[in-house]
Amino acid sequence: MANERFLKACRREPVDATPVWLMRQAGRYMKEYMAIREKHSFLEMCRNPELACEVTLQPIRAFDLDAAIIFADILLPLPGMGIDLEFAKNEGPVIRNPVRTRKDIDAVRPINPEEHVPYLLDAIKMVKGELNGKVPLIGFSGAPFTLASYIIEGEGSRNYVHTKKLMYEDPESWKVLMNKIADVVIVYLKAQIKAGAQVAQLFDSWVGCLGPDDFREFALPYTKKVIDALKGTVPIINFGTNTGTYLDIVKQGGGDVIGVDWRVRLDNAWKTIGYEHAIQGNLDPVVLFGPVSTIRKRVKEIIDMADGRPGHIFNLGHGIVLGTPVDNVRAVVDSVHEFSKR
Repeated sequence: MANERFLKACRREPVDATPVWLMRQAGRYMKEYMAIREKHSFLEMCRNPELACEVTLQPIRAFDLDAAIIFADILLPLPGMGIDLEFAKNEGPVIRNPVRTRKDIDAVRPINPEEHVPYLLDAIKMVKGELNGKVPLIGFSGAPFTLASYIIEGEGSRNYVHTKKLMYEDPESWKVLMNKIADVVIVYLKAQIKAGAQVAQLFDSWVGCLGPDDFREFALPYTKKVIDALKGTVPIINFGTNTGTYLDIVKQGGGDVIGVDWRVRLDNAWKTIGYEHAIQGNLDPVVLFGPVSTIRKRVKEIIDMADGRPGHIFNLGHGIVLGTPVDNVRAVVDSVHEFSKR
């Protein structure tokens, strides 16, 4: 690799400057992305390897980022599982046959990535060729709890009533569903790694709806099952949102890197998860709507919290928000390298 900062940080090795990449770095804040999006639906972009490759590379050309992440969506495995997924206009993802009964759960199928998501694997191979060692490539999946929540709720949710109802009313069926989803995530990520992904991230975007005891019982075992199955392959990033109050439990799920959102201080988070883990985070994405002086100040505060300790990967606490000024994205990336240069 021409730039190994990111991979070294995953292994908690010393680096010349803190590596930085940004969740949703390929996205709607870039005019290059929108030019493609005007001609194609989101799913068309995901399912066309050439388009997915192009969108993956757009931020790498625009900014001095230390990693690329494949352009995809956490819900791509669902159709292969027998889930009727649609990205409805102005609604986001909608599932027409939500899974809410034992009969529904029994109908959920395993996937064959080469058959059900060949376009993703082709895109990974294509991006690897185009990058030609410039920076590493990240593959990813939704974590089991977040995927379960999507297929149970059928759409976005505020209170996760259907999900929690199944958890509490029928814990045995919950276990069956979660083990099925964990098995899907395992083969899905292994296929991405085989295609060329050099790091894998689990996104548990919705798990913060659980309290610590429910997290320990209903989510943790299945995240751990996935991460244990991937040991010895590539570095794994375990990222969840709204879990800052129980990071001591989150770390039990494993992962070479624990990703944290902006609701917890990075220094406190790292102390909680232990310095034997690398850490990723954790600037509030909405800070990027502020003046550059504020952006630089907040970046420096996070760099200072890391205190030069090997194993910090700079990122936002969640994905880039629609409408974020491109120049402010550049200010974040450049400031990370400037303030952390050894």
